[in-house]
Amino acid sequence: MMFHTVLVANRGEIAVRVIRTLRALGIRSVAVYSDADATARHVAEADTAVRIGPAAARQSYLDIGAIVSAAQRTGAQAVHPGYGFLAENAEFAAALEAAGIVFIGPPETAIKTMGDKIAAKAAVSEFDVPVVPGISRPGLTDEDLIAGAPEVGFPVLVKPSAGGGGKGMRVVHEAAELPAALVSARREAASAFGDDTLFLERFVLRPRHIEVQVLADGHGNVIHLGERECSLQRRHQKVIEEAPSPLLDAATRARIGEAACNTARSVDYTGAGTVEFIVSADAPDEFFFMEMNTRLQVEHPVTEMVTGVDLVEQQIRIAAGAELGIAQGDVTLTGHAIEARVYSEDPGNGFLPTGGTVLDVVESPDGGQERSDRGICSVRNDSGIYPGTVVGSDYDPMLAKVIVHGADRDAALQGLDRALAQTAVLGVTTNIDFLRFLLADPDVAAGRLDTGLLDRRTPDYVAPQATDGELIAAAAYRWLDTWAHADGSLWSVPSGWRTGAHAPTVLRLGAGERVDHVRITGSPDAAVAEVEHGDSYRISAARRDRTLTVTVDGIRVEYIAAAEGSHVWLAGPDRTIAVHEVREAPVRPDDEHAGDAELLSPMPGAVVAVGVVDGAEVSAGTVVVTVEAMKMEHALSAPVDGVVELLVAVGDQVKVGQPLARIIAATKETES
Repeated sequence: MMFHTVLVANRGEIAVRVIRTLRALGIRSVAVYSDADATARHVAEADTAVRIGPAAARQSYLDIGAIVSAAQRTGAQAVHPGYGFLAENAEFAAALEAAGIVFIGPPETAIKTMGDKIAAKAAVSEFDVPVVPGISRPGLTDEDLIAGAPEVGFPVLVKPSAGGGGKGMRVVHEAAELPAALVSARREAASAFGDDTLFLERFVLRPRHIEVQVLADGHGNVIHLGERECSLQRRHQKVIEEAPSPLLDAATRARIGEAACNTARSVDYTGAGTVEFIVSADAPDEFFFMEMNTRLQVEHPVTEMVTGVDLVEQQIRIAAGAELGIAQGDVTLTGHAIEARVYSEDPGNGFLPTGGTVLDVVESPDGGQERSDRGICSVRNDSGIYPGTVVGSDYDPMLAKVIVHGADRDAALQGLDRALAQTAVLGVTTNIDFLRFLLADPDVAAGRLDTGLLDRRTPDYVAPQATDGELIAAAAYRWLDTWAHADGSLWSVPSGWRTGAHAPTVLRLGAGERVDHVRITGSPDAAVAEVEHGDSYRISAARRDRTLTVTVDGIRVEYIAAAEGSHVWLAGPDRTIAVHEVREAPVRPDDEHAGDAELLSPMPGAVVAVGVVDGAEVSAGTVVVTVEAMKMEHALSAPVDGVVELLVAVGDQVKVGQPLARIIAATKETES
C-alpha cells in the first residue's frame, strides 16, 4: 500500500523537490526545520512542518532522535532522507526501523558496506566488477602502504576508507612524497570522518568521473537508467553534470550499466542508488568501480530528463513494497540533459562562501523553453530559495540547480547558457557567471573532459566588470530615490545624497575591478549621465515595482533591480551584476600603505578564533581574527603595524563585509 504521510528529513532544494513528487502522488508531506529555516521555502511548501532544533546541523538535521520523534508525532509512515545529512547514515535507518517507520532508501547493511570503501571494493570484486588496482584491506599502517606503493605504481591516490567529498585524498607522484602525504591524509580523515583508515589506488591519468543510476526493488529486479558524466568538478566537488556521457559508446554503456547492476546485487540493494566509476579519457572502454552512493544524487534530474522516469516516485513506490514497473528494455535515453549547480560563493574572490538576504529571484519557469541553434530546449529549476530567504553559513552553499534538456548535447549546452543568463539571485553573490565562463570553454564544448579541467581553468576567470550602461542604470536607480511619488511623498534618500528636481547626483560606483564616478543631471524624462572614464549620454529612467527601465542614447533596457545597503543588483537581459557605492579609503601621508585599516569579513560565518587582545600592538601580518563558514577557515591579518580595536568575539555570527577589527596605524611619532 502507498504511504499517506511521508516526512522529508532534509532542507533546501532537495526537500522542495521531494515535496513536489509527494504532492503529485497525493501523499501528505511533513517538513522539518531548524531555527535558521523557520521561514524557508521547503517549510512553506510542505503540508506540515516540525521544528527540530537550533541552527547548528548537529542539533537539528543530524539529530536522529529529533527526526524520529517528528515522524512519530505527525503520523509519518516513512521518511525520505534526500541527500547529505543523514541520507547515508546506517544508524538513522536502524532507528527508523526500530520505531516502525519505513526508511526510503536501501537496507542498513547495504549502507554500511558501501559506506566503507575497503569493504565495498571487496564486495563488488566478488561480482566481477572491475576495481582500480591498489591496496585496500582493513588496518593498513603507513609502513604497509609505503611498502606496497611501488607494486601499485606511481602516481598513487591516497584515499580514506570513510567519507567522501575529496577530504583526505592525496595524489602522490613519487615515493619520497608518500610518508608526508599519509600523515596529512590521516589527520584530515580523522578530523572529517572520525576514522583515519587509508588505502591506496593507482591514480588514473586524465580521469573522467562517470556514474550509473540504478533502481532495485525488493523482488529481485535491478535495472540501470544510463550514465551521467560528472567530470567537471572543483576540488572534487561536482559543478556541472550531464547525461548521457559524451565519452561512452553504446557497447561500453551496456557493459558499465551491467557492472552497476552487479554492484547493487552484491549488497542486496533496494531503492535508487548511484554507482560511481573512474574512466581514463585515454582508454574510454576501461572503467573501474570507485564507490556507491546509497541515496538520491544531486544530479539525478539529468537522468530524469533523458529517461522520463521520476526517481523520487520510484524510491517511494519501492519503499512501499511495489515491484519495479520498468524493465531494462523499457529504458531509453532521449536527447541530452545538462545541469549546473548554483552556489552562494564568489568565484572572483577565491570561491569564498557568500550570503545575505535574497531580495529577488529571476529564473525561467519550470517547463519553460530556451532557444538554441539546434532547436527548442526545455528548462527545469530545482530551487530552495525565494525572496526573503536568508542565506547563512550553517549549511551547504548550494541554492538551486538549473537543468536543460535538448535534442543533442550542443543544443543542451546552448540552452543551459541561455537559461543561466536568465537566472539571478539578487542580494547574494553566486557562481552563475563562472558557470557560463566554463560552458564557453572549447574543451567543454567538444566534450574533452577530465576531473582536473575546471581547476586548470579557474585561474583564467575574471569577475565581470560593469559597462557604462550598467553603471548608469545603478546610478539611475539611486537617483530616482530623490524624486517624488505621485502622491507628493518622497522616496527615502540615502545619507549624503542631494535632493531636488535638478540637483546633480554624483556617485562613485564599482563592479569587478572597475570604479568610476557617474554624474546625472536633469529629470527622469530627460537627463544627462556622465561617466568618469567613459562618455556622456542622454538618458531617461523609470522604476515600477521590481522593474527599472533605462534608455541610454535611445537604447532601452529593462532590469529586475533591487538594492540593499550600498549595493544595487541589476538582472539584465543577458547577465546579472552587483554595483556598489565605493567610499574613499584613508591614505597615510607617506602613502606607503593604507593607514588605519578595517578588517572586513570576506564571508558569512562564525568567529572561531581571535589571535590578539583588544588594544594590543601588532605588526603587519599578525593574524587577528579567524572566521569559519561551511568548514572553511579564513584568517584575517593586520595589513599594517598598529594597535588593534576588536569589534567581535569568538562565537559571534558575522555577515559578509562586517567589520571585525580596526588597526590604528602606528605613526612616526608613536614609533619614536
